[in-house]
Amino acid sequence: MKIVLQIVAVFAVYAISGAAINGVKDNPWLSLLAGALTVAAMVFVYRWVVGRTENREVTELQGKGATSATAWGLVFGTLMFLCVISNIYFLGDYKVHGIDSVSGAIGLIGFMAGAASTEEIVFRGLLFRLVERGLGTYVALVLSGLVFGGMHLLNDDATVAGALAISVEAGAMLAAAYAATRNLWLPMGVHFAWNFMESGIFSTQVSGNGDTHGLLKSTLSGDKLITGGQFGPEASLYAVLFGTLLTVCFLIVAHRRGNIVPLRRAERANALVALAR
Repeated sequence: MKIVLQIVAVFAVYAISGAAINGVKDNPWLSLLAGALTVAAMVFVYRWVVGRTENREVTELQGKGATSATAWGLVFGTLMFLCVISNIYFLGDYKVHGIDSVSGAIGLIGFMAGAASTEEIVFRGLLFRLVERGLGTYVALVLSGLVFGGMHLLNDDATVAGALAISVEAGAMLAAAYAATRNLWLPMGVHFAWNFMESGIFSTQVSGNGDTHGLLKSTLSGDKLITGGQFGPEASLYAVLFGTLLTVCFLIVAHRRGNIVPLRRAERANALVALAR
């Protein structure tokens, strides 16, 4: 029942904030405000419900170190997307034709901040963290990654290849980022930076959701394996490559810090809980 309460509380904010952001997405300033309010609401509700139901300090979203962790996430997410788009550009498949929409870029800050905070809290804060307790880090990483990728099949221009790519480069990578740091600020920063660079700056498709009007007026065309086709750069082999490399780096850090939960430890923990009952 504690887990159910966490899920209900978080998903209630998820649904309300999603409707609010979509309702004002054509107004950049209201979108910016809605995004900021979404981040604040999601963080508050998660900390409150998890703290109450698990009777602990919610260290994964504590204020101390939040700025630094988020900043590093922004750096990692930005560099990852720059590595992807620069390779596509040098192959001649991405072209810039000038400036598109400054106001569009501003609005996308709020939209992507809201999306990053809600998805990280739902998929890493709840799904990955709770599955990891019972099945260990690696099983949780795979399962939560597949669910995260599968969710994107609901998008208008979704493809199975794109969903599988996101499972690896985002689902697994962001879970590994959480495992390495045991906080949600870093994956939230990575998630936001990737999405905003993709849409708000370079104006490419995001996860099969159609065209975006960010800062640059651009076109993306060429081999789908390189560009990702209608799904966007997230379905590119470059995105899978750099996402996998970053996943490995985060897992190495997690190992060195002793943050990996092996399956046998998870099973032992469950056995002890059962005995205690």
